[in-house]
Amino acid sequence: MNQFHLICGVDEAGRGPLAGAVYAAAVILDPAKPIIGLADSKKLSEKKRDYLALQIKEHALAWAIASSSVEEIDEINILQASLLAMKRAVEQLHITPHKILVDGLHCPKVSMASEAIVKGDSKVEAISAASILAKTARDFELIQLDKLYPEYNFAKHKGYPTAEHMQRLIQYGVSAVHRRSYAPVRNLLAQQ
Repeated sequence: MNQFHLICGVDEAGRGPLAGAVYAAAVILDPAKPIIGLADSKKLSEKKRDYLALQIKEHALAWAIASSSVEEIDEINILQASLLAMKRAVEQLHITPHKILVDGLHCPKVSMASEAIVKGDSKVEAISAASILAKTARDFELIQLDKLYPEYNFAKHKGYPTAEHMQRLIQYGVSAVHRRSYAPVRNLLAQQ
């Protein structure tokens, strides 16, 4: 296969949550080894995502996962932190793609041609694959954080601003892994 045709899908997971890092993944699929069932990670069950993540890691030509920390999110904002995580993922690939296709409206600053595709995670299989890797990596991190901060129940809500998470934030205060630049967290800190 000619290097010219190598397309890399890129997506992030975790822009909305109040806690934890934002993750991104970059995937170059192998046309000779199609993976059945790829779709936007949000439309798949956790079990299906976990299964597909293993398939992607086993069959893709190249894949990488990267993140931006809570501190980076608070310092440079979530959009810039998401783009930074994407850039890190692309730069970790052991194969250089000809072009990257990114879910959403913005592309990270990388040396190769790139194109942003709105709803790309449901239109382009390589972006779907990236969305699955980013989501499963972030969910895994939140399950680990749940062991460090059991009072917040991160394993259940994955840091998203659910009613339960907000109630626990009020009850236990802001942890070291909460995003202080996010309004619900910032407002809570202002009240203390």
